[in-house]
Amino acid sequence: MNEIKLYKKPIKAISLLAISNVFVVLGIWGIMREGNSGFEIFIAYLTIFFFGLGIAVGFFHLFDKRPQIIINENGIWDRTTNLDLIEWELIQDAYPINIYGQIFISLKLDRSIEITVKQYKWASYLSSKINAQKINLSLGQIKIDYKRLNEFILKMSRLEKTERAVEIKNVAQHGI
Repeated sequence: MNEIKLYKKPIKAISLLAISNVFVVLGIWGIMREGNSGFEIFIAYLTIFFFGLGIAVGFFHLFDKRPQIIINENGIWDRTTNLDLIEWELIQDAYPINIYGQIFISLKLDRSIEITVKQYKWASYLSSKINAQKINLSLGQIKIDYKRLNEFILKMSRLEKTERAVEIKNVAQHGI
């Protein structure tokens, strides 16, 4: 079975590593400096700890080679949604939303299917205010033209299963 696999772009992880390293060095400098008060040393250790975690997360994202999104003839699987597979038959509409520079594709699904995504009341309220759905594909770390991906998702949701296999094979060879 042909699949389209979308991976994280490494530039986000590299920028997180660079910024975290700067602050860790500043924290070390803060400890090594003479004449510090106890509070200044505490802040320096806190800075090292916090941005040290940023270094760990940056390395994890840099070396994580698992696909973020997999698209095949049966549906879409996204690691961030905690769902097994979003089948094409369930997708009624898809549209991009921009939340502070982060691009998402909101998937409006068939209401007859119960989605087990649990949201807090405040998260549901915010989602309704920004016109988001319960299922949103995060594209912030993926290098892809979100408009073309959105058009592709809409097209695939309207095709028959046999036509989807041909379309996936074509896109897997030529790209989205």
